[in-house]
Amino acid sequence: QVQLVESGGGLVQAGGSLRLSCAASGRTFRRNNMGWFRQAPGKEREFVAAISWSGGNTYYSDSVKGRFVIWRDNVKNAVFLQINSLKPEDTAVYYCAADAGSSGTYYYTSWGPIDFGSWGQGTQVTVSS
Repeated sequence: QVQLVESGGGLVQAGGSLRLSCAASGRTFRRNNMGWFRQAPGKEREFVAAISWSGGNTYYSDSVKGRFVIWRDNVKNAVFLQINSLKPEDTAVYYCAADAGSSGTYYYTSWGPIDFGSWGQGTQVTVSS
């Protein structure tokens, strides 16, 4: 299993950028696929981006493709999400996730299906107009 703690959220104007960080601990991190999700008030959690354990493969939802970038540093046990050209509709709590454990829901990335069973507590991103 892994333990995940997000940081880097905040209030930003439309068109601005933030870098979200996810600090991970746990023996299996270096072999985990990682992802970012977000959840706006009153809405279901939405997939944003995923990265393979080596960092060699990434996959993005259509709503963020071209604006957001996911990467990881396995030496530092961290995964990041650079969020650019932000829009008010990007406002949400952003969660880091790992494919440790089971959620019962699979996400089909470019390299295969992933069940993200471990989650952080989230970091709030608010984009003002």
